[in-house]
Amino acid sequence: MPDILRKFAAVNSDFWTECLRLCFSGLLSSAVNRCSLSLLQNLTEEHLNTPSPPPTMADSMDIDDSLYSRQRYVLGDSAMQQMAQSAVFLSGMGALGILHVVWDLGTNFFIREEDVHSQKKRVEAVHSRVAELNPYVQVNVSTDVLDESTDLSFLKRYQCVVLTETKLSLQKRINHFCHSQQPPIKFIGCDVFGICSRVFCDFGEAFEVSDPTGEEPKELFIQNVSQGNPGVVTCMDSRTHGLQTGQSVCFKEINGMIELNGTTHQVTVLSPYSFAIGDTSSFRPFAHGGIFRLVKTPKTFNFNQSHSVLIIVCLSNQVPLQLHTIMLALDAFLEQHARLPNIGCVSRCARGCLSPLAAAVGGITSQEVLKALTGKFSPLQQWVSQSSDVLGDRYDALRACIGESMCLKLHKFRVFMVGCGAIGCEMLKNLALLGVGLSRYSGEICVTDPDLIEKSNLNRQFLFRPRHIQKPKSTTAAAATLEINPEMQIDAHLNKVCPATEDIYSDAFFSHLNLVVTALDNVEARRYVDSRSVSNQKALLDSGTMGTKGHTEIIVPFLTESYNSHRDPPEEEIPFCTLKSFPAVIEHTIQWARDKFESAFSHKPSTYNMFWQSHSSAQDVLQRMMAGESMEGAFQVIKLLSRRPTHLDHCLALARLKFDKYFKRKALQLLHSFPLDTRLKDGSLFWQSPKRPPSPIEFDLNDPLSEEEREAISQLQEAINSNFVTPERLRMTPLFFEKDDDTNGHMDLVASASALRAQMYAIEAADRLQTKRIAGKIIPAIATSTAAVAGLVSLELIKVAGGYGFELFKNCFFNLAIPVMVLTETAQVKRTQIRDDISFSIWDRWTIFGHEDFTLSDFISAVREEYGIEPTMVVHGVKMLYVPVMPGHNKRLKLTMRKLIKPSAGRKYVDLTVSFAPEADGDEDLPGPPVRYYFRLVRDEHSS
Repeated sequence: MPDILRKFAAVNSDFWTECLRLCFSGLLSSAVNRCSLSLLQNLTEEHLNTPSPPPTMADSMDIDDSLYSRQRYVLGDSAMQQMAQSAVFLSGMGALGILHVVWDLGTNFFIREEDVHSQKKRVEAVHSRVAELNPYVQVNVSTDVLDESTDLSFLKRYQCVVLTETKLSLQKRINHFCHSQQPPIKFIGCDVFGICSRVFCDFGEAFEVSDPTGEEPKELFIQNVSQGNPGVVTCMDSRTHGLQTGQSVCFKEINGMIELNGTTHQVTVLSPYSFAIGDTSSFRPFAHGGIFRLVKTPKTFNFNQSHSVLIIVCLSNQVPLQLHTIMLALDAFLEQHARLPNIGCVSRCARGCLSPLAAAVGGITSQEVLKALTGKFSPLQQWVSQSSDVLGDRYDALRACIGESMCLKLHKFRVFMVGCGAIGCEMLKNLALLGVGLSRYSGEICVTDPDLIEKSNLNRQFLFRPRHIQKPKSTTAAAATLEINPEMQIDAHLNKVCPATEDIYSDAFFSHLNLVVTALDNVEARRYVDSRSVSNQKALLDSGTMGTKGHTEIIVPFLTESYNSHRDPPEEEIPFCTLKSFPAVIEHTIQWARDKFESAFSHKPSTYNMFWQSHSSAQDVLQRMMAGESMEGAFQVIKLLSRRPTHLDHCLALARLKFDKYFKRKALQLLHSFPLDTRLKDGSLFWQSPKRPPSPIEFDLNDPLSEEEREAISQLQEAINSNFVTPERLRMTPLFFEKDDDTNGHMDLVASASALRAQMYAIEAADRLQTKRIAGKIIPAIATSTAAVAGLVSLELIKVAGGYGFELFKNCFFNLAIPVMVLTETAQVKRTQIRDDISFSIWDRWTIFGHEDFTLSDFISAVREEYGIEPTMVVHGVKMLYVPVMPGHNKRLKLTMRKLIKPSAGRKYVDLTVSFAPEADGDEDLPGPPVRYYFRLVRDEHSS
């Protein structure tokens, strides 16, 4: 290879760009690295490649946790270190080396209009925009040709080779070379043909995966272990163990049958709550206690070069074998004629590019690169297929796939996107490439997010750069999206979507929309947006990720159920008595420490402030208390006031007292109440698993945990307290827990307090990273899953715009670690039967138009005349307007609706809840659809 040139080869393939962008976002490199990323563009004779980095560089550097904390929870530090020491070669094939077609603008989101007009080479246009994605990635470029005559020995310096849009014959030649090396070079081939895509992996004949699933092994308490052959282990409290026959578990903290402690045994599952472990007949009898934990076992995968390891993602009703045959035919035609055919549906589309498909498959492929480098997660090992239906400008590639009429529908679309984090950024990029919401067609995208950009966002929210930190997400993302496609109309807001903002996001606002997209990170916000979408009969696209897992849900008016139609089981809360006195696992001690933080630095200062806002002075409170007046909260507030430190020595004294209170006196008090030999009425020991007896801790200046505790409390007390009874001292500044700021002492306090309590109860302590995840309730995240889920949602958006039928919409669940992807039909909307000829669904809404003198009796009669059934109950919000059995309610029949409801000025309608009498006596009343009542005979739903 000649000298490395600092150029960058770009390609008119959105799929290639997706792979490249995800690499630079940190997937093929980590925060510790100077990882080399290699890219090659075949026909343009422009290559990008790098030699292997020095072998010792990753071991001596720390991971940038402020940037990569979410990714660390997905991969682990070992995988991050392996990525840091890796070199990857990525090759893409573009049509030309010069940007002389606007087609590129619709397929490559790093290219701008000025690049096309100035006839820049792709390398010049893209290099700087890609390089700024990750300052830790070192990129080198070469301009050599890669073809059938190229000496492939230069590939020996790389651990993984990725070919995108390369001729099949060349893919096979390079794959054979990589497979024959010792150790094998991991090979991945990717192809995009318009509405179809495929990925091929070959990682060698004995590729070992250290962690096939990536799931965190859970620990469970043991109820009993029998003596016998085999011995049977039973889980405590009928907890399901989730094991499979052939897996192995290790044991600890067993009393009685101590021979099991520290040993590993293969299991045979007997039931969801028990399993056999082999011969325990010679062991001592089981007494009580004990924990078992799944032991992860490495798995070896065998690959060959036959291109049988393939994933096909398509937008066609063809079965996988037919699709594979079609793509092989396209390969053959391309080899012979150096172009794609222009006849047949798939062949014509093959010349185009569907950017959401490229995004989805780009995410999947990038995850395979990660697996190749780290040996973490199971690689693709089979065919997986999915199917559904779906002029000289930047949209030519899209137009080749979906047609002109569908493009126009997308251009006119009006979309409301709630949230602008990782999925939101990916969605905006996809919408830009699809040409959704163009200003010249009166389309628009409204995006809202109240959050500011933090450094940890930069790892996967690719529209943001370091210079954007502490700027609003929505406005920053909107500006970045307009750089991709300046033809769009984007309205960026900084609001939450909640009941408090219904005056902004009113029914009138929703009436102008075609679609709602949620990019949220919590269930309650999703439920609220879903309720507003259903109320206004608007389609909604929901999605989410957690680590390598992702899901999409498509909600279409009158066709599907809504998000609120199903509810996940609530999260199991830790009982108060467990947190207070009987912690059993590290999660309990971390939550206890977090609760102490909230009490000391948020709740108590807030209570303190509220008290002094209600009372003018300390002297006034003193006089009223001396007069015998009972004042709520006074004792706690006075205690806080009298103990407020005025200088550092006071802070240290307070920290010392807190230490003895929490880690010595509490333990002594509990052991005094329940001595170690305490027994229950049935004769069993009180202190047995999962209860752990505490051990008082003596304060020791040389104990690093004690020192951390003292320093953290001192720092926080200094921050929250300021100069005795002055106006200033009657005010505190509450602190809100912030996990990502390592300078504020919040995590220092929680980590050290949790570690001390764990030591007190003989619980294995967690490291700071694990403590941060649990205390901060951090959801693991990685850019591959985000790209895949946003691409899949965007494909469904095309179907919504096309007005497709129920059977063509698909929900999706995937786990890129295993890997598995499951497409299912959406849940069909259910109808509730009121009478044989009267039914309704969640999407139905009845309408009644009234007037100034319209009474409740008139309303009931109108419902009966319009819909054939008479309401037996009418409710507005939480107010019961009419319930016949309630005293005085029959008198309300003569009152006007306006007097009963008392609408605000300008309110034109309200939504009422009605119910109807059952057909059989003794049954409960039947619910009905919401009834929208208009106060005037004006059929206008555009104002509320």
